[in-house]
Amino acid sequence: MNIEARNLSVDYTLRLTNEPLAALKSVSFSVESGKFVCLIGASGCGKTTLLNVAAGLVAPSAGELLLDGVPVYGPGRDRAMVFQSAALLPWRTVFKNAMYGLEIQGYPFREAKRIVSELIDLVGLTGFEKSFPRELSGGMQQRVNLARALATQPKLLLMDEPFASLDAQMREYMQGEIERIWQQTRQTTLFVTHSIDEAVFLADEIIVMTSRPGRIKTTVQVDLPRPRALEMKKDPRFHAIADSLRDQLDREFREMMGQGIFQGD
Repeated sequence: MNIEARNLSVDYTLRLTNEPLAALKSVSFSVESGKFVCLIGASGCGKTTLLNVAAGLVAPSAGELLLDGVPVYGPGRDRAMVFQSAALLPWRTVFKNAMYGLEIQGYPFREAKRIVSELIDLVGLTGFEKSFPRELSGGMQQRVNLARALATQPKLLLMDEPFASLDAQMREYMQGEIERIWQQTRQTTLFVTHSIDEAVFLADEIIVMTSRPGRIKTTVQVDLPRPRALEMKKDPRFHAIADSLRDQLDREFREMMGQGIFQGD
């Protein structure tokens, strides 16, 4: 699925003060079908807002976002979202949680069972089909979350810091798993992260955003070979890209602090 944002802006009104807040301002970019694109930038720069516009959960105040040339006006079956929290239904097993989206869409049980069985294997949870969320680690819960998103066979996968709550070792492991799974699915993916190393490891392209209101500061091509193993993080080419991104974000942070701007998530 191709993505194109044209002069996209999103404004909110703060409930307590009734004051306007510009989250995104004149954002324009394009993503080719099958690309893995990461969004990075300071907290509060509008990364998640941009993801929510693509998901159809937030309407733009100006401009538009098009998927395969069609403007987004709301949620659709061609998209799936993976949030920071797995948000699994505690009374349903791994298999039943992964099947949930297909049930809502009215898939025949036999077809849904086949799809979910394949995905359980793809995300490495074979043998845990009958387990409940409380019996799983955080990383395993996020794998169920991913299987649930992939089950509906979306053309666009939207991921909002899905590994933020994991410890460092599990986070690196899940990065390797996402790389492996994406190699098989090749779905267009927008992935929000605060981690520069994570972005460089996973992405074909990295969109760097400015502080609020979020604009596109630059787009960086990640010219590293695929498939990628975690050993890639030791490669000098990897460090060159990561160091350049750190310099850009550091300059952006200094400008933000110089203007007396403090932003939270």
